[in-house]
Amino acid sequence: MLLHFADADSDFESSYFVIFGVPFDGTSSYRHGSKFAPDEIRKASYNLESYLPEHDFSFRNVKVHDMGNIGTLDEFGNAEDVIESVYSTLLSLEEKFPIMLGGEHSITIGAAKALASKSNVGMLFIDAHADFRDSYLGNRYSHACVARRAYEYLKGKIISLGVRSASEDEVIFARKIGYKWFTSYDFRERGWEEVIKEALEILDVEKIYLSIDIDGIDPSFAPGTGTPEYFGLTPLEVKNIIDFLGPKLIGADIVEICPPCDNGNTSILGARFVQEIIAASVP
Repeated sequence: MLLHFADADSDFESSYFVIFGVPFDGTSSYRHGSKFAPDEIRKASYNLESYLPEHDFSFRNVKVHDMGNIGTLDEFGNAEDVIESVYSTLLSLEEKFPIMLGGEHSITIGAAKALASKSNVGMLFIDAHADFRDSYLGNRYSHACVARRAYEYLKGKIISLGVRSASEDEVIFARKIGYKWFTSYDFRERGWEEVIKEALEILDVEKIYLSIDIDGIDPSFAPGTGTPEYFGLTPLEVKNIIDFLGPKLIGADIVEICPPCDNGNTSILGARFVQEIIAASVP
């Protein structure tokens, strides 16, 4: 039997929420191993209760399907291949709510490409890094370029929260084109609710795809990631953001968990974020 996310026992046709994994880390620039994350998140999910008291919500009352992984650990040759696979997969899930388990952040470029044909849709990143380079190490589809490619596909309808690492060139170019991100220091000074409200005003869209790079959370809470940056968001702040977005959400991904660098806590946090996304987004 294939490993699947806990309580994701419903068939594809009857399910609104569909989970799938993308085991790829071909452009990881520091610590490799995020390709192992989809199944580690699934394993961790069995440590979580099916009932969330704060939502008065049971996962046994909602239909969720886990369709497994796209490809195998060694199948994808390059980022462009996996991006096209993610793109075609999301097109096939047109009437569903997709939850993608990475893998590295470059896979989200495929999600942005799939959303490009939709109207009134934007993408919200939680990320330690600007990821706004035009290319990195000669690769325009690196995980360091995901926000830049998403910005192009979605004609500027993206915004990042929790940023605390960027190159000087990224900052200069973002200012030049009027692209804004919110830092983790903004959260400390203003609080999560004020920040997310302003972010949504800037996005000005009806529906949102949420991309959670686990390094957006401070590594004291989520040590198992490929490119850790201190002074980050807390898990509770991210949970509050997910709950606040609620009915606006149309899809999500959780990326950059790196099990070889983890003590198990980061995979459990990723699994809990899957639960929060579903609980917040039930029609």
